[in-house]
Amino acid sequence: MNVFKRTVALALALTASCALLTPALAQTSDTIKRGHEHFLKDGCYLCHGTVGQGGAGPTIAVNLFPYQAFAYYVRTPSGAMPPFSEKILSDADLSDIHAYLASLPKPPAADSIRLLPKAGK
Repeated sequence: MNVFKRTVALALALTASCALLTPALAQTSDTIKRGHEHFLKDGCYLCHGTVGQGGAGPTIAVNLFPYQAFAYYVRTPSGAMPPFSEKILSDADLSDIHAYLASLPKPPAADSIRLLPKAGK
């Protein structure tokens, strides 16, 4: 009987934790979705590619800056990138874009791709 009570208590605890975590996961998913929409709508993809892989501009998704550095550079870039003020891109939208880029899977290591020649061979 004691095992049954513990099993029921554990099941209830797990169910409660899942219910509490679901809104946070949905918010994260919504944040990523909004970030992707802004990445496309605000023209980031034109230079950085649709998944931050680079193009006319550098790759930004692979070694993504921490948010503060990312936001500072977007607001006051030192290269060819135009500045995006808060009037053009709000802090919330910029945070969503950062969340989108952070959510992208990292590319495989070059030495794990069988079709590429191995270094030194």
